[in-house]
Amino acid sequence: MYLVQTAHPQFLGLLLGCLAWIFVMITTGLNEWRLWYLDVGNTSVITSGVAWVGIWRACFYSHVLAKVENCQSISIAAPFAPAEIPVAQVLMMLAVVAGLVANICGAVAMRLVYFSVADRRNMRLVFVLAGMLYLLTSGLCLVPLLWNINSVAKNNTIDFPQEFQLPSAPVRQQIGSAIGVGIFASVLSLISGLLFLSYRYVCRSLRSQEPRDTGEPVLGPQTKTSLANPENHGRDNPAYLSEDVS
Repeated sequence: MYLVQTAHPQFLGLLLGCLAWIFVMITTGLNEWRLWYLDVGNTSVITSGVAWVGIWRACFYSHVLAKVENCQSISIAAPFAPAEIPVAQVLMMLAVVAGLVANICGAVAMRLVYFSVADRRNMRLVFVLAGMLYLLTSGLCLVPLLWNINSVAKNNTIDFPQEFQLPSAPVRQQIGSAIGVGIFASVLSLISGLLFLSYRYVCRSLRSQEPRDTGEPVLGPQTKTSLANPENHGRDNPAYLSEDVS
């Protein structure tokens, strides 16, 4: 079996990891982490009756104000923000960085399989590193998602300052699309990590550094041999055969 043929699942894992990283970035930038449904009768500004609360901004539509879409930024040091919002800001940015590094390690691992057959000593280490980073990305993304899901389920309030023009408590809350995209990204990253960690071919091959005769072609440097007796031309070399058998 050629070395390239042992890493097809890991190549699929690299593709899934790249998609997961893209979805992690999309989740980080989306505002629809929570949907706040408000009583239009009590809020004369928010005419749509729905506000979007993300980890970076809180937005709503209004036909009364000068702008239709009105957004206010939420900083990491905002005193009114509950703990899950600044924690989500930090963890999601770490997930983006970890996912990027995981994709780089995965690409290096695939390069070692497809283009570097001679030196296999560090190949297993690169696969394990890529797999662990993919699992780390999945965990970093999943923690803030589950925390915000718990806050939505408990209908937790946020004491917004006056410039946000949002009440501290909605009539009801709902999970936004960003959380669904983030969970999908976490699952993809988890699958990628498990695929990379399941690569065992190099671990087995390192036990025997000498190549074995498997009946399949082996690519390697060619050597010229001289025949002491011209009459043996075209015959099998007994010494070579006996060495192979032993």
